Amino acid sequence: MILKSLSLINYKNFESQSFTFDSKINCFVGANGIGKTNVLDAIYHLSFGKSYFNPIASQNIKHGEDFFVIDGVFDREERSEKIIVSLKKGQKKVIKRNGKAYDKFSDHIGFIPLVIISPADRDLILEGSETRRKFIDSVISQSDKVYLNNLINYNKVLSQRNALLKFFALNNTFNAQTLEVYNEQLHQYGSAIFKTRDEFLKTFIPIFKSRYEAISNSMETVNLSYKSDLFEHDLLELFAQNLNKDKALQYTSRGIHKDDLNFEIEDYPIKKFGSQGQQKSFLIALKLAQFDFIKQQSGVTPILLLDDIFDKLDEHRVAQIISLVDHEHFGQLFLSDTHADRTESIIKQIHQSYKIFKL
Repeated sequence: MILKSLSLINYKNFESQSFTFDSKINCFVGANGIGKTNVLDAIYHLSFGKSYFNPIASQNIKHGEDFFVIDGVFDREERSEKIIVSLKKGQKKVIKRNGKAYDKFSDHIGFIPLVIISPADRDLILEGSETRRKFIDSVISQSDKVYLNNLINYNKVLSQRNALLKFFALNNTFNAQTLEVYNEQLHQYGSAIFKTRDEFLKTFIPIFKSRYEAISNSMETVNLSYKSDLFEHDLLELFAQNLNKDKALQYTSRGIHKDDLNFEIEDYPIKKFGSQGQQKSFLIALKLAQFDFIKQQSGVTPILLLDDIFDKLDEHRVAQIISLVDHEHFGQLFLSDTHADRTESIIKQIHQSYKIFKL
């Protein structure tokens, strides 16, 4: 998968900008706030139909304007593919492939496989379980349409069940039969999601551990484990056990929407016991494992975006990452850095063609 060119109109801080890319390595250098990350986010937008950094679509429009357009031309399996994402204030976002608009955005997910590594990934360690669930879901969804559809349906039924619980509370009423309809649907979708997540992690965890070993030079042991209510009970049992609690809370308190991942270093939570460098290495290993998994599942080499990756890493870890990337296994790479000299000296260690864009 190669991104040949990108053009932006009214996207974030760019009024109008075009780029033509190298098929291997592309570096954006410049001071903080100049828009390096915004270019990477535009590329992410073409893959996922949304921003990695700001989920509120209208806030990605340049101040004072009322629309944005991101236009990318890709080479995918020797075919040219033109993807356009556009948004006009007050209207729905549009994603087009070769001039034809998608009816459902979910149909586009996975078509442009992509992995981003960014300082914002620290949220995976620092924030709540929802952030880690989104990570699992985004990895699996890029290569599994059935999973993505199950997830969309589960979330739709979940919000309907929650609305029903609120209705019961407001009207001081209760109807077990109506609730049962939603319970059955959540059980059907949720069980399938749980099974896929469990199988995915059995494959993913060994890949992640080997990636961390390479980055840290086997200095520490790390672990990743899956936490879910469904290891103990099925969803119908959980709903029955927690009925009174759900009625009091007016939302669904148990289910696969509460699943989590435990991140550990030397058997302790990395959030509390990992240094900044260890946490950053953990996250990079997690994302490189995502890259490996998607490539393995889809047979297409994902695009890799590295946002400000060399910050807070010692020279040894930077060298390890570079040696990993200096390999035919990787395809096209985009990176951003504030230090042009540092970038150039690092890139020269990789024996690949490159382009540097000074913003």
